[in-house]
Parts: sequence; C-alpha cells; structure tokens
Amino acid sequence: MCGVVGMSGFSPVNLPLYGALQVLQHRGQDAAGIVTVDDDGNFHQRKANGMVRDVFQTRHMMRLVGSVGIGHTRYPTAGSSSAAEAQPFYVNSPFGIALAHNGNLINARELKDKCTKARRHVNTQSDSEILLNILAWKLQDSCKGGDPKPEEIFEAVRGVESEIRGGYAVVSVILGVGLLVFRDPFGIRPLVYGTRKADDGRTEYMAASESVALDVNGFKLERDVRPGEAILITKDGQFFSAQCAEHPRLQPCIFEYVYFARPDSIMNGASVYATRVRMGDKLAEKIKREHSDLHIDVVIPIPDTSIDIAVQIARRLGLPYRQGFVKNRYVGRTFIMPGQAQRKKSVRSKLNPIRAEFEGKDVLLVDDSIVRGTTSMQIVEMAREAGARRVYFASASPEIRYPNIYGIDMPTSGELIAYGRDNDEICKLIKADALIYQSLKDLEDSVREENPELEDFDTSVFSGNYIVPPEKGYFEEIARQRSDDAKADKAWKDSCNDALDIYNI
Repeated sequence: MCGVVGMSGFSPVNLPLYGALQVLQHRGQDAAGIVTVDDDGNFHQRKANGMVRDVFQTRHMMRLVGSVGIGHTRYPTAGSSSAAEAQPFYVNSPFGIALAHNGNLINARELKDKCTKARRHVNTQSDSEILLNILAWKLQDSCKGGDPKPEEIFEAVRGVESEIRGGYAVVSVILGVGLLVFRDPFGIRPLVYGTRKADDGRTEYMAASESVALDVNGFKLERDVRPGEAILITKDGQFFSAQCAEHPRLQPCIFEYVYFARPDSIMNGASVYATRVRMGDKLAEKIKREHSDLHIDVVIPIPDTSIDIAVQIARRLGLPYRQGFVKNRYVGRTFIMPGQAQRKKSVRSKLNPIRAEFEGKDVLLVDDSIVRGTTSMQIVEMAREAGARRVYFASASPEIRYPNIYGIDMPTSGELIAYGRDNDEICKLIKADALIYQSLKDLEDSVREENPELEDFDTSVFSGNYIVPPEKGYFEEIARQRSDDAKADKAWKDSCNDALDIYNI
C-alpha cells in the first residue's frame, strides 16, 4: 500500500503534489518522492526516506519546477526501507519516463528475468522499477518514430497489462508527451482523477490514490480510473482514454474501506465514512442478535479508524460512547512497523488509557481489525490495568487468516492470529472476555449499499480466494521476505547501505 499522485496542468505542480502527498501520508510513511518536468523537457527529482514534511524542504521545492509531475509515498510491501528504493523511478530510454506505483506484482521475478533478456537493467529489488522497465520496453516496441501517438502509448499499456499480474495503480510521466495513468484489470488498488480550471480557463488534471488529494487542491472528482483503463493527458491538455485489459472487472480491495483509506475519501463511488458507519450498524445488530447476554457499560474505540464505527455501535445499542484512549499522533501505524518487538513497544507509546473511563466498568472495545493480535492483546491488558472489570472486543472486519499479495504488507499466515484458530482460541490469546467479529457478508454489504454497482470485492485476506492466483511457490517466497526475521535482517542491511551512501563510501 502506497500513495500516488500525478498532475498535468498549466501552472506549477510542485505545491499541489506536495499537498496531495501530505494528505496521502497515511498510505506510506517510509519514504516520499516527487518528479516534475519543466518546459524545456528536463526532469527534476527529490526523493528520500522519511515523512513528506521532512523529505521536502524549501530548497527542494524551488528546484521542482514544471507543470507536469508525479509523487509517491512509500509503504514497503516486502520490508525494504532502503533510500535507493524510494519512488518515483526514472529510465532514460525511450523518451525518458518517470513512474510511481501502488500495489504489488506477483510475477515480479519472472518479469525481472524478461527485462534482463531484453537487455533492460533493474537496479533495485522494487517491483515498481520492474514495471517501469516493462513499460519502457513496450513503448520502444510500439512507437514507430517521432513523438509517440496516443494509440501507440495505449498499445504499450496493453502490452504491459498482458505481461504483469497483481494489483497496481500507476502514475507516470513520458517526456515530450505528458501524464499517463493506468489501473489493474480488477481495480484492486484505488485510483481516481479530477479536474479544475487554470487561471487562463484551460483544464488541469490530477489523478491520485484517494479523492482527498483532489479536494485539498481544488480539483473536482470526476470518477475512478476504470479497471484496466489507461488515461493520457498530453502536455497541451488533451484528454485520451482507452481500455487496455482483455477482461476487466471491478473487484476493489475491501480492506481499503476498513482500515487504509481516509474517511473523507470517495473510492469506487462509495464514501469511506459512510461505509464505516454502516459497519457499525451491522456490528451492533450482530451484538444484539448473538451477544445479548453481555452487560456493556460503555463503548470505547481504539483510535482512529474505528471511531466512526464505535459511535454508531453505541448509538444503535443505546450505550454511552467514550474516548477512553489518548493517541500519540507522532507514532506511525503499528501494523506497518517492521518487527514484533518494535510493534509491542510502539503500542504503549502510541495509546494511553483514561482511567476514569475504565475503572469498575464492563467495556466494549472496538477496532477496525485484528491482524497479528499483538496490538489487541496489549490494548486489552491496558484496559484491565486501567481498572476495567470486563473487556469485550469487537472487530469491524472478519478474521484475517491469509496474507495479502496485492500491495498490503500483511504478514505470512503463520503470523496472523486468526490463521488456524477459532473465535474462542483467538479470544483467549488476546485475553478478552468476549470477541465479536463482523461477518464477511455484512462487511461487503456495508460497502455495496453505498454503491450497488460494486458487485464483488477482493476479500482474499478473509476468504483465501485470490482473484489473480499466484504461481506455485509464491507464498513460500513472500514468507521469506515478509517474516519479522527477514524484515529485521533487511532493515539492518538497508540502514548500513544508506549510511555508506551518506558518507560516500
């Protein structure tokens, strides 16, 4: 999971791209980057590890000149945190192309071999650089001479779509041409675009992972980029679109609505906030129906994503709602932390209970999900230490039993607390007095009722049904990449390499 943004207009794009990355920061806190193109056809780039506010200083912004550009916030899906793998990536042939990508290619190893055979060098472990080279390779084949025509570019994207497998949302800049964006055939990863009028009346375009990036820059949301669709905005503002996948079908990742996306975003025609309110409605009904024996004094969310859900549960059950935890907003998302020890340490520094809201009460804690169980267990312990008599735990999503392979760094099955365990076993492990999970049907309906055209979703983390099936041995490979031990080793090597880079060794 990463955040991407691209803009093509007739005014400087550096500040709009920066503003967009700031509101997409929740999608990636590891690294950030921007590439712009000036009127003379020169690329300007700034990228580094760190938060958006730290990566871009005034001197960097002044160098990012031009009216076309792309940006990226990185969240490493295989545990890598090397500065060399910050995006966007750039290749100089053909034309000069910069690209940023949200998602994961499940046939990356095969694609890297193809790039090598085609005499295209891939310098990092990032599948985004592989994707860039596949696009460059296909453009080389499709463009017959001179400036590439829109149909030649769409032919190249069709070639890309036929080669790569997985979930992806791509923003790219082709020198001398303009902004190119495209999305995977199932629309697993989100991508929207919008328009606004420049001072001279001409239309400017922005594409981004979430509509909130358009909002903060004064762009009107037009629609989602369709599954398998490619959109080209030329440097003179012409809009072209083409379907580039053979069998497109919208099946977006449902976990975006549960956890990742901001509540003020609209994705696939559904308000994220409204879907979370509906999750609260349906979870409250399940509690009434199946857990009427529980005595609950107060409903307390685990901030922030579950707040809207908890408010609605309290309202539906006629119970008091309280903010029982104070959140330190300067600690990153614990789910993203690279190792178990770091996650355990970060939970205590991230949340602190208000004792008066727990003491002597039977409390219902509400969270968006339970992944490894590390956070949930510690929060239950914190509630008891604060004086809670009984602690019940409700999850707005079903049991997460399977790894995600389309761009979310969910761990291997063996590290997921629900894998191979029933409700009672999970409840005992997190030390709760009762555990209530949302059903998968209710979760799907929570989103579908906002947009009835959403007939199906990627629910692989809950169901184990992968809409783009991986090759044999893939899960064993990601287990080697994503386990806590692998991440700790990779993080150590990356930090050493970055230190050597700093000192030019």
